[in-house]
Amino acid sequence: MDETRKDASDTRTARVTGEEALAMHAEGRPGKLETRLTKPLVTARDLSLAYSPGVAEPCLHIHRDQRLAYDYTSKGNFVAVVSNGTAVLGLGNLGALASKPVMEGKVALFKRFADVDGMDLCLDTEDVDEFVNCVRFLGPSFGGINLEDIKAPECFVIEQRLRELMDIPVFHDDQHGTAIVAAAGLINAAHLTGRDLATTRLVINGAGAASIACAELLRAMGMRPENIIMCDTKGVLYRGRTEGMNQWKSAHAVDTTARTLTQALEGADVFFGLSVKGALTQEMVKAMADKPIIFAMANPDPEITPEDAKAARPDCIIATGRSDYPNQVNNVLGFPFIFRGALDVRASTINDAMKIAAAQALAELAREAVPEEVARSGAGKRLAFGPEYIIPNAFDPRLISRVPVAVAEAAVRSGVARKPLVDPARYARELTHRLDAAANALEHIHERVRAEPKRTVFAEGEEENVIRAAIAYRNGGYGTPVLVGREDRIHATVASMGIRLPEGMEIHNARLSQDNRRYAEFLYEKRQRQGYLFRDCQRLVNQDRNVFAACMVALGDADAMVTGETRSYSAALEGVASVIEPEGVLFGLTMMVARRSGTVLVADTAIHERPDAQTLAIIARRAAAAAQRLGMEPRVAFLSFSTFGDPKGIIPGSIREAVKLLDTVGADFEYDGEMGADVALDPTLRASLYPFCRLTGPANVLVMPGLHAAHILTKAVPHLTSATSIGPVLMGLSKPAQIVSTGAGVNQILDLATLAAYQAVRS
Repeated sequence: MDETRKDASDTRTARVTGEEALAMHAEGRPGKLETRLTKPLVTARDLSLAYSPGVAEPCLHIHRDQRLAYDYTSKGNFVAVVSNGTAVLGLGNLGALASKPVMEGKVALFKRFADVDGMDLCLDTEDVDEFVNCVRFLGPSFGGINLEDIKAPECFVIEQRLRELMDIPVFHDDQHGTAIVAAAGLINAAHLTGRDLATTRLVINGAGAASIACAELLRAMGMRPENIIMCDTKGVLYRGRTEGMNQWKSAHAVDTTARTLTQALEGADVFFGLSVKGALTQEMVKAMADKPIIFAMANPDPEITPEDAKAARPDCIIATGRSDYPNQVNNVLGFPFIFRGALDVRASTINDAMKIAAAQALAELAREAVPEEVARSGAGKRLAFGPEYIIPNAFDPRLISRVPVAVAEAAVRSGVARKPLVDPARYARELTHRLDAAANALEHIHERVRAEPKRTVFAEGEEENVIRAAIAYRNGGYGTPVLVGREDRIHATVASMGIRLPEGMEIHNARLSQDNRRYAEFLYEKRQRQGYLFRDCQRLVNQDRNVFAACMVALGDADAMVTGETRSYSAALEGVASVIEPEGVLFGLTMMVARRSGTVLVADTAIHERPDAQTLAIIARRAAAAAQRLGMEPRVAFLSFSTFGDPKGIIPGSIREAVKLLDTVGADFEYDGEMGADVALDPTLRASLYPFCRLTGPANVLVMPGLHAAHILTKAVPHLTSATSIGPVLMGLSKPAQIVSTGAGVNQILDLATLAAYQAVRS
């Protein structure tokens, strides 16, 4: 149900160890959040404009008209994520401070999925009045309030009172996020089974915040109250019952003779579970109506597994809260996009009309053809609307342009919007450009590898970072990691790390391997006419782990390999390329992921010191193809110190020749050059000085004039900015092999190992 609730013990989920999670949170700047400036504060004039005396002007204007706070401050894109830690995930009452990692994570999800800024506020009180007063008095700072992990029934009181007291959206995601996504799935399940919500019989097991929100939303969507039976640990909520009741449960009590969950489910059309593992049995499922709809949303373990439900009733449609099964009821499909739409029209609240609009938009999206980059992540199955695809994939890039628009339009229609939505189509286009398509595509790459796990060799298996990356690869569900090294050294390193080597990992000692002779003979066959004697090949296989690992991949004993942590890039490539031959032009492609400007691909960043025109043209074409696979619309800029002939030089001449070569053969992507980096990345500058340039937006593929420039750019930018560098990704080898930079961290090694595995999936 909630996007953060995963089972740490299940072998099929994408998992991390506790040690890895702690290391991630402690690495570098502790936590997951920081404050970023949106205006330059470099000169004294900058400070005068941003603070005293210039700041007085927006203060005075806001004093005269409070609506101007949305124009002069961050209020309109700023959400407070508020909790007192009384119901943290499935862990119970951990208190305010222990809830902070979750609240930081929620803020990160807001930013990641909908470009909504946020701040986590962890309130050290369980007193409802104190909580309400604290939040209400902070209202001027925020455009919305997202309540999180507050136990029932206090959460009902807190939300209701804050909605009455505040003129900005107040939304308890544990309630309404779950309800909206579940309702979307139910709309589609009812469509597939020929049901009308007005006559559908629903049984809800669990009477907490999410259960009650589901019932209320479905009532608002047309489901009859008498057709909804709710159960708690003491049985059915029936009229006249007094034991364990409160005002919120009483509102959902119905006239019925059923007293137990088993009795309530006889002939029922739909089951919603927001309770505990095993609450729904196969016998109960068999007693339901034809084509039963089952939403087993307990986490980490559902009320019944899809396997057991299908065994009992092959005609059922089932959803869970887990990512390793089809039809995940995942709150991240809802709250970021709901707030995005509400903030953009300055809504005063999030009402039923907006919730229903969000549910309907999600349902409609699932019925559309699935984009190729999303379809490829379907665990080996083609994602298409049907019993196993009734809820959109959480990484569907269309979510940002569909759900917020529907929510904003509903806010306008229902009269709670304070800013008109003049052009919904234009708004949708603007939303599409808020997020970086490549970030979604990277997750699809990970999902694709999880669906088709690969055997990947970690050539420098005695190194601590390599071992950690290999463990993360195994725990991530990407496949089997193979460590190359001496067993005693690897076990000693693992012991010094204070951990045990997990099951499902292999160690291969190159010198003692039974495959040595086979590998040496293979290498000798390839290199005997290039000055290699058999003993040379045997020595390389025994002593050079890169050669040994490459032989494993070349002969099909492994699917992919990663190396480079202890050797220079050129030395590592020499060993790999002596076994795995290039297939066409070999080059390096580095992904530069920036927070504001998105992803830019840079090539060549590994091989060619001074590429000629033909090589540049080939690199451009293949880099553009890589961009397309990442869901980007390639705009290729051939970079130089010269921009369209000024100043003149030898290097710009070869670049112009590369552009002419593409002109001659044609290309299915935008390209132009030669040009400076500022011209490539700044459309305004380009439009004013070079209106003839063929690029229609900022360049997102930069073809470098030489290795020197590529290295300077990709090595300097991560240190000078907040951009993240991934790569260089080695392109053009006949078998999947990747080389990290010397001294790479665990995440860098893991990223390239996964990309190597993805190349194996695609081959």
